[in-house]
Amino acid sequence: MMTLMYALLLLVILALALPIGLLLLQILSAGFKGGRLSPPPSLEADAQIAVLVPAHDEARNIDSTVRGVLQELRAGDRVLVVADNCSDNTAALARAAGAEVVERQDALRRGKGYALDFGLKHLAANPPDVVVIVDADCRVGRGAMICLSSAALQAGAPAQAHYRMALPPGAGLKIKIAGLAWRVKNLVRPLGYRRMGLPCQLMGSGMAFPWALIHRVDLASGHLVEDLKLGLDLAQMRASPVFVPQAEVVSAFPESAAGVTTQRRRWEHGHLGMVSVAPKLLWRGLRSANLGLFALAADLCIPPLALLTLLTLTVAALSSLAGWLLHWTAPAVMAWALCAGLWLAIFTAWLRHGRDLLTFRELAGVPIYILWKVPIYLSFLLRRERNWVRSAREGE
Repeated sequence: MMTLMYALLLLVILALALPIGLLLLQILSAGFKGGRLSPPPSLEADAQIAVLVPAHDEARNIDSTVRGVLQELRAGDRVLVVADNCSDNTAALARAAGAEVVERQDALRRGKGYALDFGLKHLAANPPDVVVIVDADCRVGRGAMICLSSAALQAGAPAQAHYRMALPPGAGLKIKIAGLAWRVKNLVRPLGYRRMGLPCQLMGSGMAFPWALIHRVDLASGHLVEDLKLGLDLAQMRASPVFVPQAEVVSAFPESAAGVTTQRRRWEHGHLGMVSVAPKLLWRGLRSANLGLFALAADLCIPPLALLTLLTLTVAALSSLAGWLLHWTAPAVMAWALCAGLWLAIFTAWLRHGRDLLTFRELAGVPIYILWKVPIYLSFLLRRERNWVRSAREGE
């Protein structure tokens, strides 16, 4: 019995060592300064871009989003807004700003995936060369649309921009640490993979797809993380997404506590729900020699930073207790070595990429942030979020 318990403890430690080791490798690789990122090629003059903007009750944002996107496009390019189950004047404001608009009403089939599928079917009547998906609350960086489109057409695969989340004015400690976690996930880790010649996960906004690829995919679902699932589906078709950090789209964290909690619960429950398919995808990637799929499946195994930290500290504490009671020294040493590796990864990410978000003293508040996240993880076990829920905006 004791031998079995010892083996199980070592197995848990090994299971944690794999995501921590990959996380540390990604972060260290992202900071490697040898080798510059080559710019994407110029976009051919006759290549048409269609920017698809799914929007659900986005009257506060849609005007500025449409006008910002139009400034980055050329004559002949299109902006299509899908006003999805809207109860406000999103559609009218989008038309006034210069977008082409289609409206969709379906109380049963709700979610971003259904809106995107509806928009693609509309575009199919006059298909563009490339489709760029931008969320209705995002601002696009200068040159981002052309940069993304040219990268997607050159690769014949999805191209993902750096999807940056800005902090609201006067952001508190929890939001600042959430900003660091977002930056690690959406910039540092994909940048590390890119420097290793590997693909990235799709992030939901700032995604460009060659029409020849995207029209073959069924997007009609209410999946919580339809972007993550789409990237994995395309990787199985050997069209793994490429990261284009030179292009940037920017959104902002919700200012209300309720909005932040809803947003984090949706993202993290969706991510955790996808982890169960990772072993199957790892095996499929290995068996078919599909390096892109294997790399994305391995990346999927890295849980949210707060959860990974919580699990590692729990295992370290249990290993220390076993070491004290049963004199099991090796598991305790291995578990605390994992803690050191994880904190090295987080500190390196902050040192190289996050000092503009929070100070070193504020970094010490990570344990408070982890405690704040505990109810989100408990609710995954007890009351899992399964339906897409829009995060509340300021003033709503």
